[in-house]
Amino acid sequence: MDRFQEMQVFLAVAEQEGFALAARHLNMSPPSVTRAVAALEERIGTLLLARTTRSVRLTEAGQRYVADCRRILAELEEAEESAAGSHANARGQLTLTAPMLFGELFVTPIMVGYLEQQPAVSIKALLVDRVVSMVDEGIDVAVRIGNLPDSGLHAVEAGFVRRVVCAAPGYLAEHGRPEHPEQLREQRIVMSSSSTLTSDWHFNRDAEAFAVRLEPRLVVSANQAAISAAKLGWGLTRVLSYQVAAQVAAGELELVLEQFEPAPLPIHVVYQGGRKVPAKVRTFVDYCVEQLRQHRALNPVAAG
Repeated sequence: MDRFQEMQVFLAVAEQEGFALAARHLNMSPPSVTRAVAALEERIGTLLLARTTRSVRLTEAGQRYVADCRRILAELEEAEESAAGSHANARGQLTLTAPMLFGELFVTPIMVGYLEQQPAVSIKALLVDRVVSMVDEGIDVAVRIGNLPDSGLHAVEAGFVRRVVCAAPGYLAEHGRPEHPEQLREQRIVMSSSSTLTSDWHFNRDAEAFAVRLEPRLVVSANQAAISAAKLGWGLTRVLSYQVAAQVAAGELELVLEQFEPAPLPIHVVYQGGRKVPAKVRTFVDYCVEQLRQHRALNPVAAG
């Protein structure tokens, strides 16, 4: 087994967090995977994986080496794709990431449409509510919501979302419509513990920012559960506008305190640059941006 194959096996064990799972992923026998990693560690002269009867975890040296493996294998793949002409024609596997609910609602239809147009491309999508390191995890394209830190990555703005407060019409009729954020302290509040909006709800009035700290009686672990509780008339919740666009359009939820909303959050399609951007990345970014810009939920002035 050559060094590149050893790297691929080691990377699979690290990502699958186990030898048996890695063997299944690579279509190899578990003993072959074990021997490959052992040979790699012996050649390097250091322990890369700490093994117990129940788990496999990276050592400090292994954490550094797995990042190098991802980079080296990505460069090898790029070289092979370049030689095969994939910089001119879209082909190969595209890896992307997006927030979970946004990915389900908006990015999944885009992926399906793109694959219909590009039969030589396959997609591996990581839909998670965390910021994924594109370099460390070998991501080609990321859809990000919020202001971006300075980096060497390229980004194309494709829309924006608002931070909105909403409730069911029946709840507002019974408990009253708040006219100022401070009045939220008197209301029933449902929050998601997975939300980045926190228990301090930030607002803006006459260019001045302020926050209201709330103590919700109902805390759930997912945004969708908070939205469901609000739809059932239990109380008010705060989410991103795209998450409730369909419910607002259907009259199931109403927005309140719109005049106090902070500045919208931009949506970017982010990708790694380089000497040559593969056609699979270039064409997907163009298609993704075009499709996102056509959504009224993300661009209110977009054509229908």
